[in-house]
Amino acid sequence: MSRPLFEQVLGPGFGQLPPQVRALHSVRGRQCWSGQGEVLRGTHWLVAPCAWLARLPPSASVPVSVEFVVDAAGERWNRRFGPARMESRLWQQGGGLFEQLGAVRFRFGLREEEGQILWRAERAWAFGLLPLPTRWFGQVYCRERERHGRYEFLVDVSMPLIGRLIRYEGWLLPEDGAA
Repeated sequence: MSRPLFEQVLGPGFGQLPPQVRALHSVRGRQCWSGQGEVLRGTHWLVAPCAWLARLPPSASVPVSVEFVVDAAGERWNRRFGPARMESRLWQQGGGLFEQLGAVRFRFGLREEEGQILWRAERAWAFGLLPLPTRWFGQVYCRERERHGRYEFLVDVSMPLIGRLIRYEGWLLPEDGAA
């Protein structure tokens, strides 16, 4: 891959990002980042099966680590929230960013705004084939930024009728000092 995945998706906006955010999204080959996170799952009875389908971690305040692996097909993000694993594959297609997370595939629109990356869920499919209603994902809020010299993430997902599905947030720093 000649240019990092997020640079391909964000275009010139990538250059406006702060150093830690650019570094996290400029991995060549493999790199690990670690830090601390807080996970909060919703309480509706449908949260558990939805979380199982997407392989989402349980509620906890835990150490977080992410192994980023770049290959010709895109990126693999191997996340650990304490002992819970959450793995996904990301790739660019038609100007959008796609992510396969468990049995759910998403297409995101990304934009740079005031040095942050803001994600918007545009489409989703269950098992790669079954389109899910777009309105289900209108309350998905994702933000990446740098604060106090650290990369910070926030993912907050609510859905009609069930309310909060999951919210996880925290910070990461490169393990090998590469940033």
